[in-house]
Amino acid sequence: MTGRQDNMALPDASLDQIFRKARSYNGWLDRPVSDDQLRAIWDLVRMGPTSANMLPARIVWVKSEQAKERLASLSSGTNGDKIRQAPVTAIIGYDIDFHEQLPWLFPHTDARSWFEGDEEGRKVAAMRNSSLQGGYFILAARALGLDTGPMSGFDNAAVDAAFFADQPRVRSNFICSVGYGDPSTIFERSPRPDFETFNAIV
Repeated sequence: MTGRQDNMALPDASLDQIFRKARSYNGWLDRPVSDDQLRAIWDLVRMGPTSANMLPARIVWVKSEQAKERLASLSSGTNGDKIRQAPVTAIIGYDIDFHEQLPWLFPHTDARSWFEGDEEGRKVAAMRNSSLQGGYFILAARALGLDTGPMSGFDNAAVDAAFFADQPRVRSNFICSVGYGDPSTIFERSPRPDFETFNAIV
């Protein structure tokens, strides 16, 4: 049985890398990202908490030139060029039938029965928890020394048909490029509100 063992706050340099100095990039340096690096991202993402350990995210890593062009053609505005330039763009989807995996993912009780027969409830849970996993994805990549560029401007239905045809119960949530960001492609950082603006302690 493992648990909390006097966790300590991360040093400022780590917090800068993951949060304070990290940015969402619009362009990429000509540096490759290896399959081992992609696996390392997933190894961290899978450890983040989700409800009943449902882990509904399903990821397609778009890396080949052919796959990049296909995804770029289904994206809007300048997103297509971002995808073509990036070493990898991940399509983060969610499995509506995630509950079928719960007997082994959450063996403590019959969690599958909680979601059986409630497809609308599963869609909400899958979208919410895959979004959580998408957040973990960004932080994991940054923690491993990579940069990210999350995007939502694309044709979800067309992307689903093109990249999840073999998983018809999976729907795309958002896409996120991964690589080494080109600093010349980012804007000045947008405002961030202080605690009092959007928070209340009650």
